[in-house]
Amino acid sequence: MKELEKVKRISIASTLFILAVLIGVLTFERPKNMYAMNTKTTLEKLSTNDYMVSLNEITPEVIIIDIRSQYEYDKGHLETAINISTPDILSEENQGFFNELKDANKIVVLYGKSPQEANIPFMLLYQLGFDNVKLLAVENNYLQNKLITSQIDIEKPVADIKAFIAESVKKSNASKTIAEKTEPVKKVVTVQKKKKKVAEGGC
Repeated sequence: MKELEKVKRISIASTLFILAVLIGVLTFERPKNMYAMNTKTTLEKLSTNDYMVSLNEITPEVIIIDIRSQYEYDKGHLETAINISTPDILSEENQGFFNELKDANKIVVLYGKSPQEANIPFMLLYQLGFDNVKLLAVENNYLQNKLITSQIDIEKPVADIKAFIAESVKKSNASKTIAEKTEPVKKVVTVQKKKKKVAEGGC
């Protein structure tokens, strides 16, 4: 009788487990956002392409996106700028908008209080495949509730970043090859014989 109860419990548990797995498989959804570029490709592209834009490079064809909050935007913003705050940048509606701009070969320029503030949404969009996105090299401050936008100089790297990345990858691959070819050195363990103790005492 106890064996029958045990078998019943096991069969119920296994049925529930299979059911849970099936529900998991059937309800599994592919993530909405998939990176189109890995970090290496992104860094290589950013090191060769000039992704910073100055104020005098802005033309009427350029779409300017203010990534600050609605409150900051309402206090003052650049003329023709559209407000899409950082938390909303990946919403379905906004991604559709960015796709339309990319299909129309429009350049999109993001700005915030500083380029550092706009850098996170810029990197997200860039890795999702929106390579038509750039950063505006400006700082925005307020003077008596009036927006003051000032151009900032971005230092150009002296080093060849692309060459540095290529050299790092080459060294990494070389060290992997050496590690695969090199056989581990076998340790020789010498066993020391224990000295026999001299028998103590006598007759």
